[in-house]
Amino acid sequence: MIIQKFESWWVERGKCLFDKKRQGAAKMGWDVLVIKLTTDTGIEGTACCMAARSGAVSESYLNETIAPVVLGRDPHDREKIFQELWVIDRHEAFFPVFLPGPIDVALWDICAKAAGLPLYKYIGACRDTLPVYASSNFLPSVQDYVDEALYYKSKGIKAYKAHPAGPVETDLETHAALREAVGDDFVLMTDPVGNYTMGDAVRVGRQLERLNYKWFEEPFRDFELYKYTELCRTLDIPIAATETTRGCHWGVAQVIAQHAADIVRADVSWKSGVTGTLKIAHLAEAFGMNCEIHTTTMNYMDLVNLHVSCAISNCEYFEYFVPEDNYRLPMKGDLPIDDHGMIHVPQAPGIGAELDWDLIDNACHSYKCLTFKG
Repeated sequence: MIIQKFESWWVERGKCLFDKKRQGAAKMGWDVLVIKLTTDTGIEGTACCMAARSGAVSESYLNETIAPVVLGRDPHDREKIFQELWVIDRHEAFFPVFLPGPIDVALWDICAKAAGLPLYKYIGACRDTLPVYASSNFLPSVQDYVDEALYYKSKGIKAYKAHPAGPVETDLETHAALREAVGDDFVLMTDPVGNYTMGDAVRVGRQLERLNYKWFEEPFRDFELYKYTELCRTLDIPIAATETTRGCHWGVAQVIAQHAADIVRADVSWKSGVTGTLKIAHLAEAFGMNCEIHTTTMNYMDLVNLHVSCAISNCEYFEYFVPEDNYRLPMKGDLPIDDHGMIHVPQAPGIGAELDWDLIDNACHSYKCLTFKG
């Protein structure tokens, strides 16, 4: 079995989902690239790629640099392909953080389908459900965070993570308002996305400890290891980091070695696919740490995250980026979350979700197909 065909669709989402403060002067659409790998036996593997700044850049990497590595290869040679792409990355390709993970996902999808197993069982199952936490985007006001948390609590979800938009004084107000609104038995987390000084982080962390928040995520840029180490020493609340750390498990290993996180983060888009995410989760497990899987901002790929989360023991929650309508493209249907705030892993072979090919065709900006000539 070899990869015979490599297809990619650049799908325009038609809107930006980030607040203006974080867009900068450059265009920041949230387009999606859809890829399909087809074997000579007719088995298809599909995945989605972010195209947050430029679909053209991501499309170029996929078709000019990554496709030649994959075409003609046995999809079971995932580790070899994983290592080869990292060699290429080192020698001047410098892939965006969300590539080449989706390629690895498509390879795993093919192999799980060939085995007739859902992906999490093909990896090696640990469980088949996980509690979710609703995860906000940046919202305009304190009351917006409160209203959103209460809405998802009413839907049976038992945890909520804010991405407070700053400044620090407003973030402090947001944290307190959320705790007062949802009550003491509701799980809360916060992620300010790397904007704090050391003094800000200590001040916020002390407040979060008093308010009994579950974890404090990404108060600094991922490369600020000294600050992370000092913060972990100073605070009792667990510090979550490594969301955008370069270097997959090699990069996360440096964070663990420096005692610069209490919880590590990974996902199949930003951490080199199923292969890379499993490496990080197993590395964290060896050090007695959780690997809390991070949203990919695409429902289809978040289902792959769910498969990985159900194949490891050291992930406590599924991150549910809300409102779901913003992140469904290009998957059909909703994520399988029940009325008790639990998400259930699909049981069909492979990833077990269906892409909306009519929508993809209608919203397609460009399409490319490469084949193996032999």
